Amino acid sequence: MAPQFTVIRDSTPDSAIPKGAVVAMGNFDGVHLGHRAVIAAALEMGRANGRPALALTFEPHPRRFFSPNTPQFRLTDERAKLRLLAGTGLAGAVLMTFDKARAGTSAQDFIHHDLIERLGVSGIAVGYDFHFGKGRVGSPSLLVNEAPRLGIEVDVQPHVDIDERPVSSSAIRIALAEGQLDEATAMLSAPWFITGEVIHGEKRGRDLGYPTANIRLDANCGLKHGIYAVRVGRGSERLNGVASFGRRPTFDNGAPLLEIFLFDFKGDLYGQVLDCAFIGFIREELKFDDIEALIRQMDDDSARARAMLAAAPDAFPQLGTID
Repeated sequence: MAPQFTVIRDSTPDSAIPKGAVVAMGNFDGVHLGHRAVIAAALEMGRANGRPALALTFEPHPRRFFSPNTPQFRLTDERAKLRLLAGTGLAGAVLMTFDKARAGTSAQDFIHHDLIERLGVSGIAVGYDFHFGKGRVGSPSLLVNEAPRLGIEVDVQPHVDIDERPVSSSAIRIALAEGQLDEATAMLSAPWFITGEVIHGEKRGRDLGYPTANIRLDANCGLKHGIYAVRVGRGSERLNGVASFGRRPTFDNGAPLLEIFLFDFKGDLYGQVLDCAFIGFIREELKFDDIEALIRQMDDDSARARAMLAAAPDAFPQLGTID
């Protein structure tokens, strides 16, 4: 049985915080390969010193605080990020609220008050480009310079490249927007996924022989509209399917909706919360002149999705359990 993943929030009393932990510090949107290198460094530091390793991250994403009116395509919301972090072997996460007070905290105050006094960290792992504190003055080099005086260990991880291209959350967003799922999956180390509640739709799929489970994604989701091979998680159960994300141009050209057809499944999913991992991009969204042409295309899409899923039988993100 996996050890419990503990989430420490601003409201957590000091007495409940395990002092002496090692922290992997970052925003961790997507928990991609670069983030995982930082996490691996923290885990190794913790093992070497007999200390628990935690992630230290911020919510909402600082970008949302500084640019509240700019649409932000988050790869992972708070819960998805925590579930991914819980699947890495970390003992827990420190979730700090990023608000006006946090934005105005100097780098030195953050180090001394938050890291040393409140958390009592014994070590810190960060990425080469992580900055913190008012005006983003805090940097990996500042932590390295302060480490001897504070009596802590600091590990700075370099950037991670794939085919000589740096891995980053921004690069993953671009790949998803272009339907380049293989590229996004490589940078994430697992398929990108969303979690949502199944809602009622127009029920057109039933008449077409393709009943769907419909999920409304975040309004800022930048995933390319089109048809995808997907693997759905319902608790520990895994279900294969084909999904359409888009505006349904053949019918109403309405608000974007994820419509999932699960292979070899019968049952009522309304109100259930599903994880949907995107395994392969099949084609762009199209408008059809008649229903027969649409059905023929859906038959072809399903066959292609089955082939993609058969080629990646175990593809699914490693998710841990959080309270």
